[in-house]
Amino acid sequence: MSDTRLLIAQKRIFLDGRVAQSIQQKVTEFTRVVLDGQCLNNNAPVYMVLNKPQGVVSATKDHKHPTVLSLIEHPQKNQLHIAGRLDFNTTGLILLSNDGAWSRKISLPETKLAKTYEVTLAKPVGDEYAEVFRKGIYFAYEDITTRPACLEVLSDFTARLTLVEGKYHQVKRMFGYFQNQVLALHRVSVGNITLAGLGEGESRLLTAEELNGTLETIDQLGKVGLPNACLAAL
Repeated sequence: MSDTRLLIAQKRIFLDGRVAQSIQQKVTEFTRVVLDGQCLNNNAPVYMVLNKPQGVVSATKDHKHPTVLSLIEHPQKNQLHIAGRLDFNTTGLILLSNDGAWSRKISLPETKLAKTYEVTLAKPVGDEYAEVFRKGIYFAYEDITTRPACLEVLSDFTARLTLVEGKYHQVKRMFGYFQNQVLALHRVSVGNITLAGLGEGESRLLTAEELNGTLETIDQLGKVGLPNACLAAL
């Protein structure tokens, strides 16, 4: 500690391009630390979105199946972890990052970040579904009632569902309330992040607008993080 204070006093340490001022300065895993011209830490934050295909595991390692990391080409891909997993047969939007604080923030239930899915069902979707989803469905195993959700019927056998939580197999269990089997499940958005421009198996870095918009959505206080059209019906 005393050696560090001396190095700071001698102006030999730079943090993100500026001379370090105090031992109390905040240094994160992404702070660029330079001592006597030598970089000690130059780990840049990475935020990515992937369009996950069916049959790919939401894991960083698996001995039997391809993983989401196997689909990504990025020099720091082995540092990435998954922020919000999808089941083996569920397709669509999945987020990855090496920033643990960001991942925790968007994944916590209390953030109420909206997640939208397109669902294909075995039976026609009835008119009563939307009202039941808005009120919430009781899950006896956990002794909880789901938060209000927004259902938009697209056709007799397809619907778009927006949730602000992610209980175990929640979408399948909600439609299971009506004894209606989910045949296919595809996540199309998380907050303001969408799959626009991404083909199956493709990935890209998040834009600054997507990052800022997602954090702004989380920081806003409100009843739930559902779209305005859904809120009006609650």
